[in-house]
Amino acid sequence: MAHRWTNDLTRADVTPKAAFLNRRQILAGTAGLGAIGLIGTGAQAQGLEPNTLEEITTYNNYYEFGTGKEDPARNAAALVTSPWSIKVDGMVDNPGEYALDDLLAGLTVEDRIYRFRCVEAWSMVIPWNGIELADILNKVGVQSGAKYVAFETVVQPENMIGVRRRVLDFPYVEGLRLDEAMHPLTLMAIGIYDEPLANQNGAPIRLVVPWKYGFKSIKSIVRITLTDQEPPTSWNKANAREYGFYSNVNPNVDHPRWSQATERKVGGGLFAARQDTLMFNGYPQVASLYEGMDLAEFF
Repeated sequence: MAHRWTNDLTRADVTPKAAFLNRRQILAGTAGLGAIGLIGTGAQAQGLEPNTLEEITTYNNYYEFGTGKEDPARNAAALVTSPWSIKVDGMVDNPGEYALDDLLAGLTVEDRIYRFRCVEAWSMVIPWNGIELADILNKVGVQSGAKYVAFETVVQPENMIGVRRRVLDFPYVEGLRLDEAMHPLTLMAIGIYDEPLANQNGAPIRLVVPWKYGFKSIKSIVRITLTDQEPPTSWNKANAREYGFYSNVNPNVDHPRWSQATERKVGGGLFAARQDTLMFNGYPQVASLYEGMDLAEFF
């Protein structure tokens, strides 16, 4: 069921046309996006102007392709994204190895302009094209008793220089509580600016959870598992003191090595002032998910 989340602006209100290629030309050559059908729902709030496609695709964290911000754009061309399948297992009614097109068939692709906040205290505004994760989970059937959704990134050692260097313990894994996964804001993105995801942005499909730090939005997903146990997550395994399971954007809870009270918007210019970080990255509608929780303890 699409359109659970709505706004009072359309993308035409906030996005400069020069920033992206002609929509019709793109769709003509993009079966994955065009066959499903794009539906626009607009921006999250007044005044959100997206970063340019060049900024979004050249300033990335994707450690499988290197630790520098420019490394993914330089190295990710080697990623093989077709054919692509996703294994769905665990506490689901219809487990299996799904071809990506089959998993998404019949579901509605929507335009979502979201704030994106990195744990490193930089930010962007990104116009995603994607499908609500809830629609995918409902399609495969979530069984009673499932409490969490676990995700896994592809591993292609021959194509991923960071995997060969063992920058992290690969495959990269992430997880959400089931109510977080089913929230209307939680998106499985397949495009940006109506273009298929660039490899460095997590092609061909990635998670987007806009109220959490960016590393929660796992890229290039090949496995989705429903479970009743909190799943391990890569950065928490690497350093639990610095990276909690929840990792909600919270200006009141600093990273042990830097403040989270402000952020630098990528593309703002050398002398641009830092901006205040918003609680839940400016998405107060998720606050009810954490009622009664100490967010300094469950960070």
